[in-house]
Amino acid sequence: SVSAAFWEHLRHLGLQDFPCGLGSWNKSRFDAHLSPCRGQSGLGADPARQEEAVLLGEESPEALVELLRDRHSPWALPPDCSPQDQHLREMAVLVPKLVCGSNIFQILRSLRIVGKGVEEVDRGLLQLHQLEELILSANQISRITSANLPRALKVLELCCNAVADLQDLCTQPPPELQHLGLGYNRLGSPSQDKYLTAAFWPNLVSLDLSFNNFMDLLGLVSQLSSLQKLRVLVLQGNPLALIPTYRGFLVDSLPKLSILDDIHIGPDERHQFHGLARQPELIRSEARVVVSIGEIKGVPDPSPRQQLEVGSKAPIITYSYCVTYEF
Repeated sequence: SVSAAFWEHLRHLGLQDFPCGLGSWNKSRFDAHLSPCRGQSGLGADPARQEEAVLLGEESPEALVELLRDRHSPWALPPDCSPQDQHLREMAVLVPKLVCGSNIFQILRSLRIVGKGVEEVDRGLLQLHQLEELILSANQISRITSANLPRALKVLELCCNAVADLQDLCTQPPPELQHLGLGYNRLGSPSQDKYLTAAFWPNLVSLDLSFNNFMDLLGLVSQLSSLQKLRVLVLQGNPLALIPTYRGFLVDSLPKLSILDDIHIGPDERHQFHGLARQPELIRSEARVVVSIGEIKGVPDPSPRQQLEVGSKAPIITYSYCVTYEF
């Protein structure tokens, strides 16, 4: 589940271990009679006492933070960790009480669980009341229940999963969601188009549906046209992107769109395709693919045929070949 992966991720960050958290390396700075507010970083404490603590073998906050920031340090995070991971670790040095136990639920605004084999988006996420960004790419999620998503969510990235149906996601979708990433999934059934409307996503600005199996361009556009705030759309990698008038039809059908398939839509392109949306007869549900094979090596050549005498019992060897193209 996402919750299990989340706690494992926190354990990996070592927020309670040196140089983070509380320990012999900084305990005096957070002593109750050094700071009137327990958990604050000793502000207002006697400078002489702080200096004495450092002399007794404790580390200064600056030195501890430097151990986290120096990429050659054994306590440095791997390069694939997010900036928020680094921020949490530095908070665990400066204000360790804020990232201890359930306190972290109140400060976490972004959660990135990528390639961890997650299959379930469970109710444990609802504890993250302030969560605005949830990235769950490259997992094994086939079904996601919107009731388990924090209501404050603005970014939901589900790229490279196994989502084939949006019904559960659209039961109680986060009302403020601005980006929905569904690229590299298993969507494409005509019944899914109805879930891509403003009725479910009134504030959607960016939508990624790339590399799925959408084929009905007219049907999909008729639903997407209700997304009045949509500015960024990615549809490349779907069969409908092979239609010759694909880009022009979308540019003219969605006049508020700014970027299509990572390419900016300029005034010249708007003018060039003006009126194409009123000519659906130009959209043909077929495409032509021409493949040229230059040379094949490493297979027997069947052209030289052995001339067998009539009645010969010598074995005849037959070769057959099949070339398969996957799109």
